[in-house]
Amino acid sequence: MTTQRTHDVVVIGGGSAGYAAARTARETGADVAIVDQGPLGGLCILRGCMPTKAILRSAEIAAVMRRAPEFGLSPVEVRASLPAIVDRKDRLVREFADYRIQQLRDPAFVLYEAPATFLSPYRLQVGSTCLSAKSFIIATGSVPREKVIPGLTETGCVTSDSLLDRREQPESLIVLGAGPVGLELAQFFARIGTPVTLVQRAPHVLSHLDADVGVALGQALAAEGLRVMTDTQALRVRRDGNKMAVSVMHKGKEELLTGDLVLNALGRAPNIAGLNLSAAQVTVDAGRVVVDAGMRTSQPHIFAVGDVTELHDVVHIAIQQGELAGWNACHPGDPPRHFDDRLAAEVIFTEPQVAAVGLTEKACRARGLSYLTGAYPFADHGKAMCLGSTQGFVKLMADRANGTVLGAEIVGPESGELIHELLAVMYYRGTVHDLLQIPHYHPTLAEIVTYPAESIVEQMRQS
Repeated sequence: MTTQRTHDVVVIGGGSAGYAAARTARETGADVAIVDQGPLGGLCILRGCMPTKAILRSAEIAAVMRRAPEFGLSPVEVRASLPAIVDRKDRLVREFADYRIQQLRDPAFVLYEAPATFLSPYRLQVGSTCLSAKSFIIATGSVPREKVIPGLTETGCVTSDSLLDRREQPESLIVLGAGPVGLELAQFFARIGTPVTLVQRAPHVLSHLDADVGVALGQALAAEGLRVMTDTQALRVRRDGNKMAVSVMHKGKEELLTGDLVLNALGRAPNIAGLNLSAAQVTVDAGRVVVDAGMRTSQPHIFAVGDVTELHDVVHIAIQQGELAGWNACHPGDPPRHFDDRLAAEVIFTEPQVAAVGLTEKACRARGLSYLTGAYPFADHGKAMCLGSTQGFVKLMADRANGTVLGAEIVGPESGELIHELLAVMYYRGTVHDLLQIPHYHPTLAEIVTYPAESIVEQMRQS
């Protein structure tokens, strides 16, 4: 027997984006329901940001300990225990998840823990209950992307979702894909003693960023002992006894790679299977839910936020989108609030870290902008030299006419922290002149951003 219930807003998905949407809608006084089939907690907490950063910290400490003689300390023998690392990760994840579950089960919301499927643009089947609402917000996140590589699934290749729970350290690892997930996990396993081969189809890792960024990180990983194979396409995967064999086309020649385990890190895809979006008459393009700047789908009362839109797979942006959708859903008669990607930022937590905000240099070129760029290496920066962390550089892109900062990329120590100064300057539409006027304490890593700014100011004077 089906129960009929009605709410003002129904949010499908209780992760970071979904909870932000639900909270914002509830603050307007709306009757809000959250639908999540579980496990509760969301991708960031259960399978993304938090578990990966927890295990990466263990690998960072191990890497520093191995460098003890460089800093005048007695040599240290470092032995990693993957089960112990996973136990620590699980404790932290459980703590984070328990807090999110408490938020989802707040009496301010009605929580339905069952799969959701649209019956029409205004009706949603959730278990044995049929929900109707004035607005729906889709926030179901993403799943590992299935690539059409023969044998990839049949041979038991793992994804990041399953690898994070693995307690048996692989004797060797082949990583397919050199985006953020593949790079972070590749370096983690290499640092705890597993030989790693990284396979990337593009000419450099992090192919969505500028080439100099990807090349610098690739060189740093290779210096640690990872085999970094760029311009390499995976052709097929098969079992070879107890090993796995990957046939690749590497710079025009076919080569066979063998390893104990293969990680499919070829990206993630919107999690929309089972939603029956065709019944909701919601437009889907190449697997992603199409939205406008107000996060509205092709149905004005249905919104989508976070990974299902495949605009930016970044948690803080998903939260911003959720807040926009929650507000817009409850104010249909008001001008909609729009998402502005001018300040879109990301951080890759390898070592050296990589961070970016705004436009890359290749994005500036693609848009035909008149811009200037300046860069400065950590190898010539005092604080970085004292720390023994001299890989990488800072690069700024600025408007040629007035020096407004258009974007920045950083490869180097604490890039994820350093990028926030540039994000703040860009938030206020600041210029390279502002960067030079802001006092910077010496010696700090942060003062490095003034050197590329100075270079750009000098170029402006000469032009």
